[in-house]
Order: sequence, then structure tokens, then C-alpha cells
Amino acid sequence: MFATLGYYICVPFAALVKLFYNLTGSYGVAIILFTLAIKLIMLPFQIKSKKSMIRMSRMSGKMQEIQKKYANNQAKMQEEMQRLYTEEGINPMSGCLWSFLPLPILIALYSIIRQPITHFMMISKETALGLLDKAAAAGVDISALTMTTKDAVDFSAYGQIGLVRAITSQCPQVAEGVDGWINLNYNFLGMDLAAVPWDMVKNFTFSLAVIGLILIPVLAGLFQLFMSMYTMKSQPNQAANGGSMKAMMYMMPLMSVYIGFIMPAALGVYWIAQSVFSLIQEVIMTKFFNKKIEEEENARYEARQADRQKRMEEGRRQQEERKHQEAHKQTLREKQKAAQAAKAAKAAKAGTSTTEAGRVGNRPYARGRAYKADRYEEKE
Repeated sequence: MFATLGYYICVPFAALVKLFYNLTGSYGVAIILFTLAIKLIMLPFQIKSKKSMIRMSRMSGKMQEIQKKYANNQAKMQEEMQRLYTEEGINPMSGCLWSFLPLPILIALYSIIRQPITHFMMISKETALGLLDKAAAAGVDISALTMTTKDAVDFSAYGQIGLVRAITSQCPQVAEGVDGWINLNYNFLGMDLAAVPWDMVKNFTFSLAVIGLILIPVLAGLFQLFMSMYTMKSQPNQAANGGSMKAMMYMMPLMSVYIGFIMPAALGVYWIAQSVFSLIQEVIMTKFFNKKIEEEENARYEARQADRQKRMEEGRRQQEERKHQEAHKQTLREKQKAAQAAKAAKAAKAGTSTTEAGRVGNRPYARGRAYKADRYEEKE
């Protein structure tokens, strides 16, 4: 089941390598272009991941403050951390998935390189074993290309590579008429990319080709070391983790060197290209996103300041309006008091303005002529 699944995973990658090989005629160039294509396909996802990582790196100071402040309250610390992530628009897990993607691609490419007949040319296993028999009949020594498993003959670890090289160089007529067959040329810059560098170490002969093959895994490790060092330098929050990150920084390049020595050199070429393209990508994206995020932070700061200034001005305006309203109310009260006082004064004046001649007791009786009791009596 897993073998079948692995086979189908290899199909799209094999098609891509085959496309570049048919276009260039060079196995090494095809591997490099394949690496570049994979980087471009993954670029949109890595851009998002890189942006999130840079944001986390830039807010490492705030994270450390939260950790110190709530060192004795883990629940509150997690709550504050989550709030900070939400405010900054960061998903701390966004970069984890994409960091593991190169591994299955590496495994698929290894299968394509190690089994060029069944996983690169996509020729069936039965046809490949038939080619093995035909090559043996044509005089090819296949003893190193086969192994016996469960009373059946099968290819050895790098048996398919050996058969392709033997048919291509000794008896190309064996593969005539086989649908999908390609006469692979593993030569790249004078080096045989199907060779295993450790075999060159054990059977060392002074030649540029041998030295080049030995240098491939070394260069793969060095470029990955440069990549790790640059990543740690551009992300201070990772460097702050101390020993664990430094151990990882040196462990991965050493693993690259080890694997590069015990596997075909073509895989080392992929590893070198992968590290070089990744380093270039990291340099460009780090500079771009640092500048962009700084601009975004400045814009948010200016927006916050403008909002703060606006709220302050609104507060001052409301305060002035309240003062004006209070002053207006005070003026109205004063006017009302003045009116009441004037009315009272007028009433008081009216109560004392009538002459004695027109008054009956304390009440004004009439205005105008003075009262005369005998005004209308008949006169003789």
C-alpha cells in the first residue's frame, strides 16, 4: 500500500524532471530547474509563513514582557499571548507545515533518482525485469544489479541506475520499442551524477571529476549552514532560544553532508540548489517584509496618533460646549432673576403710586379726579 502511494506521489515530480530533461538534455540542469520550479510553486505559501515569522520576530520584546509579567500565571500568559497574536494578525503555527514540505519532496526525488526506470520513465516493473533479462542475454554483467528476495529476482538498491547506464552505453538496442524509455545521460560538468560520493572516497583517484563528486555533499552542508545562520540572524527570537537552536543549526548541515555522501550525487545537486535558492529567497523576503511591516507599523502608529488627537480634540470641543451651555444657563437664570426682580419692583411701585385723594384706605380707588362727596348734588 505504502509503495503504491509513494509511486503515485512520485508521478508529478517525475513528470516535471522529465520535462526539464527533455528540454535541456542535461540531468544536472533538469534537477536544478526542478528545484527552482518547486520553490516557485511553494513561494505563495512561504511568503505568508515568512511574513508571520518576521512579525513574531519583531514583537519578541512584547512577548518577553508578557512572559516576565505573568511568569507565575500560565493561563493568563497564554491568554495575553493569544490576544497579542490576534491584535498583530499572527498565526504562530503558520510556518510549521511548510517547513516539513521539503522532506517528502526529497524522498520522492530520491526514489526518482534511485529507480529511473519505474519512477522516472514510469515503465512497469515487469517490463523493467524483462529489460534486465535482455541485457544479461546481450552480455551485460547483471550480478551487481540484482538481488534475490522471497525466491524472486529483484533490482538491488541502485540496480536500475546500473541497468540504465549499461543499456545506454553498451546495448541500446535492448530498449528499442519500449514505450517511455529514455537513454539517460548522467554526466554533468564532467561528473557522473549517478555515482555515490562515498564510493569515490573509498576508491579515490586524483581527478577533477572525483574531487567534484566529493565536494558536492560538502557544499550541500556548507550552503545549508549559511542558510541556517542567516535565518537565525534575521530572526532574533529564534537566536534567543539558545542552545537548542544552535544545535539544530549545526545538526541539519551535518545530516546533509552524511546523506549526500551515501546517496547518488544527483541528490546532492538538488540539496545545493535548494539551499542556494532558499538563501536568495530568504534575503529578498527578509528585506522586503521588514521594510513593508515597518511601513505598516508606522502607518498604524500614525493612525493611532491621529485617532488619539481626534478624540482629544473631540473631548476639548465637548468640554467647551459644556462650558458654553453652563454659561448660557447661568445667563438665563440671571435674566430670570432680573425679570422677577423688575416685576417685583414694578408691583411695589404700583402699590404706592396713587395719590391720597384717590385712595380709600390702603386700596387705590380711582384715578383722575379727586373724590368729592357732593359732586352731583343739586344746586339751587
